[in-house]
Amino acid sequence: MAEKTVIALGFFDGVHIGHGALLRRAAERARELGAEPAAFTFDRAPREFVTGERVPLLTSVDERRALIRELYGIERTIVRPFDRRMMTMPWRAFLETLLVGQYHACHLVAGHDHRFGYRGEGTPEALRGWCAANGLGCDVIPKVTLDGVTVSSTHIRALTEAGDMERAASFLGHPYALTGTVKHGKHLGTEALFPTVNLMPEPWRALPRFGVYAVRVRLPDGSACPGVTNVGIRPTITDDDSVTIETYLVDFHGDLYEKELRIEFLRYLREERKFDSMAALHRQIERDIAAAREE
Repeated sequence: MAEKTVIALGFFDGVHIGHGALLRRAAERARELGAEPAAFTFDRAPREFVTGERVPLLTSVDERRALIRELYGIERTIVRPFDRRMMTMPWRAFLETLLVGQYHACHLVAGHDHRFGYRGEGTPEALRGWCAANGLGCDVIPKVTLDGVTVSSTHIRALTEAGDMERAASFLGHPYALTGTVKHGKHLGTEALFPTVNLMPEPWRALPRFGVYAVRVRLPDGSACPGVTNVGIRPTITDDDSVTIETYLVDFHGDLYEKELRIEFLRYLREERKFDSMAALHRQIERDIAAAREE
């Protein structure tokens, strides 16, 4: 017989402290019921599929999965494609056929504003009623606030776009981070300034405000080191308008090309600007490195 599951429902972009309330409850109920805790999410933002417009996101599917596991101890994240079949699925079929029939849900956890099924006709009230009538447990988690502000991915995206990384971290419950594979750049940093690693941002990524940040870099071996990250177009070095995420790792020596890094943004240091000379930029980067050492 398949193992029964307790499923937390949501998109979980950013995996913030509001999501954390759902995930902790799912883990608690799973322990009580002798079930497996799981999170249910989609491969893309439903609004993007419905409207055809790109929706900036804080996290990839893999980043969501990793955060859910690392922060809340839930090993299983169910990722389903949001396609026409999913968009048009009646809410009762979503519960009965998919969550119960395929994933063996015995208890469901949702947020106060969670909508599901065709045209969002499934509501928290409908979820409670259906679960009660069909012998499932159900928790609807009230909204989570911080300093009087409702915690939401939308608000956190606005904070990161403003460069307020400390405030964003308080809403997330962890630093805002980018994960990616190190790619070969133009080697301008290595030749003229400091050795750097480059991540190429995905088109869907909600990037922080252009500028320079003190960061913590999680390395492939699990260790971490301080760093300085420039998000932007590097106007002193190149006329190319392509956006890069370029990081200098403080006191690190080694080859990281094609390795995966996670860059955790701690504090906005300064705006990105064009310097009069490479020597002036070099002096500024030395000051940035000194600031990063203090984090």
